[in-house]
Amino acid sequence: MAVQILIVGALAIVVFGLSTLVLVSLLLRPAKEAQRALAIVLRPSEESKPITSRERFLDGILSIVQEVRTRLHLTPSEKSAQQLAMAGYWNASAPDFYFAAQVFMPVVCAWARSLVHENTLFWIFICSAVGACIPDIWLTGIIRKRRDKIRQSLPDAIDLLVICVDAGLGLDQAVLRVNEEIIHSHPELQQELHRMHLEQKASRPRPETWQNLAERTKLPELASLVSLLAQADRFGTQVIKALSTFADDLRLRHRQRVEEAAAETKIKIVFPLVFFIFPCLFIVLLGPAILNITHDLQSLIH
Repeated sequence: MAVQILIVGALAIVVFGLSTLVLVSLLLRPAKEAQRALAIVLRPSEESKPITSRERFLDGILSIVQEVRTRLHLTPSEKSAQQLAMAGYWNASAPDFYFAAQVFMPVVCAWARSLVHENTLFWIFICSAVGACIPDIWLTGIIRKRRDKIRQSLPDAIDLLVICVDAGLGLDQAVLRVNEEIIHSHPELQQELHRMHLEQKASRPRPETWQNLAERTKLPELASLVSLLAQADRFGTQVIKALSTFADDLRLRHRQRVEEAAAETKIKIVFPLVFFIFPCLFIVLLGPAILNITHDLQSLIH
């Protein structure tokens, strides 16, 4: 009997202790606001994150380029900075990396060609010249592709802008809403609109930010849109009808460009036909006949 009483008492003490622990943990749990604040405090900062080997390599190249610029008293070219901005590279270190590519590409191409021991000096000079042109060609291609993507995304963005303005939003709020909606479908135009929004948050005038947008992209369609919005903002005219007409005009221009490109293919295809396809057809069609004729002539002669 005494043993049973001890067992029951021990079980009661255990149950009481467990229930006390549960109740204490529930009652002393910090509030959600405190939990969020604690998570923010304990979150690892950017400085405490480990530096990867790629970041170390890029930092080393950047330090070498900056040292070379300092020793040679070279300043970043404004034209190259504008071209990099048109290509979507707005980082402050982008001109330095572009300068590194311009310096190292000729050296790498010349070193690769020097491994061949035939006309070494001539080919080193040719490969160095080609290597010096590679960064410019690459940057020009990136700019062209980005401008084409922005041009193709303009009609959809303008339609969204018309819907937002028609729903009662102001022009700045409508542009910000369009910026949020096209982040996945048209990232190139979204980057430009986001930069324009950041310039407006930095207390720049609205017409100046629009003009900077047109100058960065160098697109006639976007320049026309900027002038339309500037006139509507200055004179207080109705924006919805003008934007709808402008979007229809952009689609018409795009259709005309596609039709023009399709018409040019008829002329461009003439050269492959004449120089590559027609000779093969002549060989296939006339070759057996010519062989038979020469065989018959040889049999008649003998």
